[in-house]
Amino acid sequence: MDIDLVSALLRLVLGIVFVAHGWNHGFGPGGLDGTAGWFDGIGLRPARVQAAVSSYLEIAVGVALLLGAATPFAAAAGVGVMTTAFVTVHRPNGFFIVKEGYEYVLVVATALTALAALGPGRWSVDHAAGIVAEGWQVGLAAAVVGVAGAAAMLAACWRPSAPGGTED
Repeated sequence: MDIDLVSALLRLVLGIVFVAHGWNHGFGPGGLDGTAGWFDGIGLRPARVQAAVSSYLEIAVGVALLLGAATPFAAAAGVGVMTTAFVTVHRPNGFFIVKEGYEYVLVVATALTALAALGPGRWSVDHAAGIVAEGWQVGLAAAVVGVAGAAAMLAACWRPSAPGGTED
């Protein structure tokens, strides 16, 4: 299989997933208010701002991936979203997604890292603009930047309830 086809397929699937997920957070049942209520419950503060940023960032990541525009940056942002979900929701639940575990976020973050390493391929805005960013170093950088961004956001904005229901 052609590497350009593989990159395009990864961008298509990941792009659709991110647009759909972001759209659901912002405009699905419950909208931003529902997402903000959920984010408040998991300790992301200020919850409404976090809900809006999450929704719009996921949509932007998805569109960038679909277009193959700024692909390493989109991959890094997506890894950041998945890292945040891993830490705030999925990690304590074990591996399997059927028990709200981290299986899904691990697969998506790994696919984003692989895409950053592969590059966006010929059928992308990046290629049309003459931007060449690919290789294991690019994949590693996308993963590191995504995890670091999530860590910084969590340090600044994550205040989960302590056991017994009191805030930290």
